[in-house]
Amino acid sequence: MPKVSSSDLSHRRREILEGARRCFAEFGYDGATVRRLEQATGKSRGAIFHHFADKENLFLALAREDAARMADVVAAEGLVEVMRDMLAHQDRYDWLSTRLEITRLLRTDPVFSARWVEHQAVLDEAIRSRLQAGVDAGRMRTDVPVEVLHTYLVTVMDGFITHLASGEPTDCLHQVLDLVEASVRTQTPASL
Repeated sequence: MPKVSSSDLSHRRREILEGARRCFAEFGYDGATVRRLEQATGKSRGAIFHHFADKENLFLALAREDAARMADVVAAEGLVEVMRDMLAHQDRYDWLSTRLEITRLLRTDPVFSARWVEHQAVLDEAIRSRLQAGVDAGRMRTDVPVEVLHTYLVTVMDGFITHLASGEPTDCLHQVLDLVEASVRTQTPASL
C-alpha cells in the first residue's frame, strides 16, 4: 500500500472540514448524519473518522478553527470587527446556525460542554485581553468590570449569530454594531 504524504493528509483533512462546515450549516448538528457528512465531504466514513474520532470531534475542530480565527481578529481589531466580518462574509460562518443546538448540548451534555468551553477559551481570552488593553489605554468604560463588558459582548454576539441564522434582514445590523461599539467605549473615539 503506498504511503500518503503529510501534505496529502493535510489536504484531505481540509476537504473534510470544508465539507463538514457546509453539512452542519445545511442540516444542523443533529441532522449532519454520517451519510450526509460522507456526501458533503466526498470522503468515506473511514476517511472522515481517520482524521476525526467522531462527529463531535469533527464539529469541535470547526469550533476550534473559528475560535482561533476570531481570536486573531479580536486581538487586532476587537470583537465587534468579528461580527462585522460575519456580516460581510456570512458564508464563512453559516455553520454557526447550529448555535441553538450547541446551546442545548451545553445544557444537557457535560462532556460536550467542557470540550466546547476548552475550544472557545482562546477566543474568550483574546476578548478579555483586548478589553483590558482598552481599559488600560483609557478607551473603554471603567464604570463596569471587564468581565461584565466581556459577558455583554459575548451575549450580543450570540444574539447577532441567531439573527443571521434566522434569515432576518440584516440592513440595520451595521448600525447595531456601531451602537454596541459606542456602548463599551469612553467618549474618546478609538477602536474596540
